[in-house]
Amino acid sequence: MKKLLSVLVALSLMLCCVFGAAAEDKKQYKIGIVLMIENGAFVDMKNGVIKGLHDLGYVEGENLTIDYKCAQGDATNLQTICQNMDDGSYDVVVTVATPPTQAFVSLESDTPNVFCSVAAPVPAGVMSALDTPDKNSTGTSNAIPAGDIISLGLKITPDVKTFGLVYSTSEVNAVNAMNNAKEFLTANGFKFIEKTVANSGEVQTATQAVLDQGADVIFVANDSVVQAAVDILAEMCIEEGVPTYCCSATTVLSGCLATLAMSDEFIGIETAGIVDKVLKGTPVAEIPAIVIPANIVSVNSDTLAALGLTLPEDVLAGEVQYLSAK
Repeated sequence: MKKLLSVLVALSLMLCCVFGAAAEDKKQYKIGIVLMIENGAFVDMKNGVIKGLHDLGYVEGENLTIDYKCAQGDATNLQTICQNMDDGSYDVVVTVATPPTQAFVSLESDTPNVFCSVAAPVPAGVMSALDTPDKNSTGTSNAIPAGDIISLGLKITPDVKTFGLVYSTSEVNAVNAMNNAKEFLTANGFKFIEKTVANSGEVQTATQAVLDQGADVIFVANDSVVQAAVDILAEMCIEEGVPTYCCSATTVLSGCLATLAMSDEFIGIETAGIVDKVLKGTPVAEIPAIVIPANIVSVNSDTLAALGLTLPEDVLAGEVQYLSAK
């Protein structure tokens, strides 16, 4: 009798383990993904997050529900979207770029936030230090190497003297990149003319202003406001024979000459790895933010040809990707 009882207990334990594992396998997850605006870079990042999650075993429609929302560039819409996702039903909210991350973190939500591609998380106020998340928020940072990008530009067009800087002061990441650019230019003896814009409708006027004041090269930050009209900026500069350097491969695809950047999809995939850690129970406070290095030279082949330029050997020695909208 005792032997039979022991067998029954053992079988019960085995069944508990089997069904427990099955229940774990069938656990359902719900994440939100928030964009401020749908441009090429942000969409690629979002798609990278989804691809990365799929590769890690999270399949939409099976064990994963994704609630994707875009604010269409409207700050009020963005705040409403974030507030709606702070209802306790989401396992993680993923925010792409700085404005959505700031909007969600400002709610002081109990729902973990994983951000994708926040260039300057500490100045943006979403964490106090990259290695010690303290606001229930962590993620990936595409820290913009403004000095390295300008150095790349000086290899391609070494005779430029005066930089035009066009950016929006409403985006912390853009301001941070431009401050770094100005510091580099000042340290290296270059003149610069800066014009700020409040919205994308002012980009054309700002561009014309820096060209009229003698800028013979333009630098554009990772700035969604300027990005919305950067094709106009690039076209104006091509007509004047002025090279344009920027902080995103998407901006290069829109007409700027070149940048030093990383794959937007790749940064999304890396973000998915952090989401995976959170879903598996690792506290956000124990997951440092990751800085994704910029290591690919992106060049617009059409703009390169229109300006009559060729890439020097020291640029060609690294990884170069040619982009064209045609």
